[in-house]
Amino acid sequence: MLSLITRPALSKYRSLWRSSQAAVRAMSSSGGPSPPYTTLAVSHPAEFVTHVEFHRPEKRNAMNRTFWREMVELFNELAVNPDCRAVVFSGAGEVFTAGIDLMDMANDVLQPGGKDTARKCWQLRKKIVAYQETFSVLERCPKPVVVAVHGACIGGGVDMITACDVRLCTQDAWFQVKEVDIGLAADVGTLQRLPRVIGSRSLVNELALTARKMYADEAKSSGLVSRVFPDKEVMMAGAIAMAEEMAARSPVAVQGTKINLLYSRDHSVAESLDYMATWNMSMLQTDDLMKSAQAAMEKKSPKMVVFSKL
Repeated sequence: MLSLITRPALSKYRSLWRSSQAAVRAMSSSGGPSPPYTTLAVSHPAEFVTHVEFHRPEKRNAMNRTFWREMVELFNELAVNPDCRAVVFSGAGEVFTAGIDLMDMANDVLQPGGKDTARKCWQLRKKIVAYQETFSVLERCPKPVVVAVHGACIGGGVDMITACDVRLCTQDAWFQVKEVDIGLAADVGTLQRLPRVIGSRSLVNELALTARKMYADEAKSSGLVSRVFPDKEVMMAGAIAMAEEMAARSPVAVQGTKINLLYSRDHSVAESLDYMATWNMSMLQTDDLMKSAQAAMEKKSPKMVVFSKL
């Protein structure tokens, strides 16, 4: 398996990960979620880097109704927060996520409300669209999101990670599009994003129709993840280091790059080039361009350049 970081840097990044964990604990005396959130812990392990941790370890990070709402609230805030330039998302406890909390969500799905079929369908559609927003907000956030998966990533977890920009995992990680096993078609992103992530319709169809598990080696070879790490500690160190590299670059350049990558995914080459030209006719006028060019000529690291907040 390939690793993002070299052995000589391992001790440094292990220390960085321990520091980030200390930051999480400092946010809450119990080491749990960060108020006002009850399912998410938020910390800042490096300058301009935000670490968001799904924190329901006692429930295997199952996605309850509160989680779906808090994700939208938090990432809408991070999208406009000038002190955040890159995000790392991970899960607390033994697994990344066990997927939807069926016990908590049952009433929303089975009892949508309404006096007749049309009204019940209308209410249920509103709920599904709201749940879709929970993961679309990751994609729409202009800050790059690096997701770090360990253990199991089931059902809604696959919906979620396909909306992130970079996916990393541990050697023991596995992924499962579980929805057909519980009597429904995945409806919050997997069936729309996974084909674009993996690129093989046959493999996507197999995973979605059989609900079989995909393990780390296959996830990497298929393109679902870009790096596989030996354990969670090393993975988190690598994820934070990667986010720190992103955060060190011009926020105008990084956020513009994410926005245009997403646009090009959903549009033709000609349309994307036209959009890019319109985008950069203004963005190329940033002072960041001269600062970056000067640093390159002086053989300085981007981390030595001070970019204005965006």
